[in-house]
Amino acid sequence: MENLDLLIIPAARQGETEVLKELISRGANINFRDEKGYTPLIIACYNNRLLCAEILLEAGADINAADYGGNTALMGVCFKGYLPIAALLIAKGAKLDLQHGNGGTALMFAAMFGRNDLLKLLLENGADTSITDVRGQRAAELAAMQGNEEGLAMLQH
Repeated sequence: MENLDLLIIPAARQGETEVLKELISRGANINFRDEKGYTPLIIACYNNRLLCAEILLEAGADINAADYGGNTALMGVCFKGYLPIAALLIAKGAKLDLQHGNGGTALMFAAMFGRNDLLKLLLENGADTSITDVRGQRAAELAAMQGNEEGLAMLQH
């Protein structure tokens, strides 16, 4: 299976849905990790491949898997601004409040990078606004530091 495992991440990255389905049907490891700890789901999400993410989740991919820096698929899409994939991940049960190596959360990424549509989605689904990163900063403080006034207002209510 090892050779199939090496093909699954490129298929997810490139949006090759039929190849991905075939690899899964032949037994490729849907939670295979590359040298950075990325899984096919993380790669699909980071590359805005909604259909690939759906296929991987249907096949049982670990929705909360983190790379070696502690970043999850949900964190990645909140950084990049991919609302449809974030909505999918949340609907499928992604944990909202996981923290990466520096204590950051998906909510913090959305706040810092002005992804206010994602910020709203996370808040509506119960993301914790009181979590602090390793510097003791919450999402509201990160939004303020980045000049994200709309996000700050959302986080303060």
